Amino acid sequence: MEFAFILLAFACGFGAKLLGLPTLIGYLTAGFVLNYLGYKSTEDLQTLADLGITLMLFTIGLKLNVRDLLKKEVWLGSISHTVIWITFVNLVLAGLAWVGLEIFATLDFFTHSLLAFSLSFSSTVCIVKILEESGEIKTRHGKLAIGVLVMQDIVAVLFLVVATGKIPSVWAPLLLLLFFIKPIWAKILEIVGHGELLVLSGFMIALGGYQLFELVGIKGDLGALIVGMIIAKHVKSAELSKALMTFKDLFLIGFFLTIGFSALPTLDLLLTAILLCILIPVKFLLFFKLFLMLRLRARTSYLASLVLSNYSEFGLIVVALLVSLGWLTAQWLVIFALAVSFSFVITGLFYKSSHNQYTKYKDLLRNFEKTERLKEDAYIQPDDAQVIVIGLGRVGKGAYTSLNAIIGHKVWGMDADPMRIKNLTDEGFKAMVGDGEDVDLWENMDLSHVELILLALPSIDDICNITEQLKHAGYKGKIAAIARYEDEIQPLLDAGSDKVFNFFTEAGIGFAEESLHLLPSRNLTNKD
Repeated sequence: MEFAFILLAFACGFGAKLLGLPTLIGYLTAGFVLNYLGYKSTEDLQTLADLGITLMLFTIGLKLNVRDLLKKEVWLGSISHTVIWITFVNLVLAGLAWVGLEIFATLDFFTHSLLAFSLSFSSTVCIVKILEESGEIKTRHGKLAIGVLVMQDIVAVLFLVVATGKIPSVWAPLLLLLFFIKPIWAKILEIVGHGELLVLSGFMIALGGYQLFELVGIKGDLGALIVGMIIAKHVKSAELSKALMTFKDLFLIGFFLTIGFSALPTLDLLLTAILLCILIPVKFLLFFKLFLMLRLRARTSYLASLVLSNYSEFGLIVVALLVSLGWLTAQWLVIFALAVSFSFVITGLFYKSSHNQYTKYKDLLRNFEKTERLKEDAYIQPDDAQVIVIGLGRVGKGAYTSLNAIIGHKVWGMDADPMRIKNLTDEGFKAMVGDGEDVDLWENMDLSHVELILLALPSIDDICNITEQLKHAGYKGKIAAIARYEDEIQPLLDAGSDKVFNFFTEAGIGFAEESLHLLPSRNLTNKD
C-alpha cells in the first residue's frame, strides 16, 4: 500500500481532531484528496476495507441480543420507515423530473423507486463508529439504532438475492449447524487465554463465518454478524470485542479512503449530491415520529433518529449493480459516493453535540411523547442511595464492592447495559439500568440524599457530559471520576469533577496497601 495513503489519512484525521471533528471526516477528506492528486485505489486497500467491515459486523454481533430485534420499535419502526421513505422520495424524484431537471428526467418510475430504496439505508460503518467513539453502543438509543441497521441488512440481503438472481445454495440450511457447534467454539475461547491467540481466534471466527455464508450464496457480511451473535453470551465476548477493536478501527480507515477514490465530481454532480442530502432532515423527522408513535421516549427517539440520518455504503452497492445492468449511467455512482460522504459529515457534526441539543430543546421535544411508556423506559428510584457508581465494568464493579463492604445497602450501581445489570442484580447488587448522559433520568430522580457519584467510565467525553447533566439537574453532592491517562485529569477537574483518580497509579497504590496487610506488623519498619 502507498505510503501516501497512510500519510494523508493521518494528516487529515489529525486535522479533524484538532478542529474538534470526528476523525472519519478527515479520512473521507483524505480519500478525495488522494483521488485528486492522481492516486488510485489498490487491491490491498480494498482488502483492508473489506476486512474492517467484516470485523465490525462480527463485533456488533458480539454485543447483540437477538431479543432486541424482536421488539416492535425495531422491526416495525424499520419496515415502516423504509416503506414511507421510498414512497416520499419517489414522489420527490418524480417532481424533480417533472420540473425539467435533466439528470432526473431521463429516469422512469421504476428507476426512481430503486434510487429511493438505495437512499433508505443508513450507514452501518458510520453509525457504529460514532456510537463506539461516544461509548453508546449499549445505551437504549444505541441498541435501537443497531437493531434498525440489522433489519436493514436483512432487507439488503433479500434485495440482492432478487436483483442478482443469486439464489442461496441447497446447502444453505446446513448453516443451522453453527448453533450446534457453539460448545466447541466456547471451549476453544476458554483455552486460548488472553493474548495473541484470543485475537487470532476472533479473526478466524469472523472470517470463517464470512466464508461459510459466501460458499452457500449468502452475503458474507451477514455471516460475520450471525457468528458474532452465536457466541455473544460467552464470558469472553466482551474481552474479544475489545481485543479486536484496534484492528477494526484501523482497517475501517481503508473503507473511508475507498469512498473518496470512487470518482471526482463535476459541478453538476456535486450539486445533485447536495440536493439529495437536503432530504436527510426528512429522514430524521420520519424516524423521530415513528419512534414516538411506538411509545419511545423523546430522548431515545431523538438520539436514535439523529444517528440514523445518513446514507449508506450499501446504496453504492445497489447503484453499482444498477449501472452494471444498464439501468443507470455511471455518473450516478459519483453522485451517490458524494451524497454518502456528505451524509457522514453531517451525522458526525450534528451527533457530536446531540446531548446538548436535546438538553436545550427537551421541553419542546417531550410534548410529542406518548403518555403511556414502554416498561423498560420507566425510571427507577434508588430511594436509599447515598452513593451511586456509574459504569459497572471491572473498575466500577470493584468500586461498588468495596463501598458496599463499608457503608452497605446505601450504595447503588448504574449502567446502560441491561444484560450487565440483570447479571449483577442476580448476584445481589443493587443496580439499575440508566444512561448517565440522560438529563431526563436525573431530573426524575430524587438526588437530595445522594452525597457522592462515582463515574467509572472509559470515555472522558462521557464523564464530562454526565457532569454537565448533573449540574442541569441541580445535583449538589460530590463527583469523583476515573482517568486512564495523566493528561485527562485536568480536563475532568475543569468539567466539574471534585476528585479524579488516575486508574493505573491508584491501582498500584491500592495493590501495595492491600498487600502490606499480608505482612506481620512486627516486620513493618521505616527505612531511610
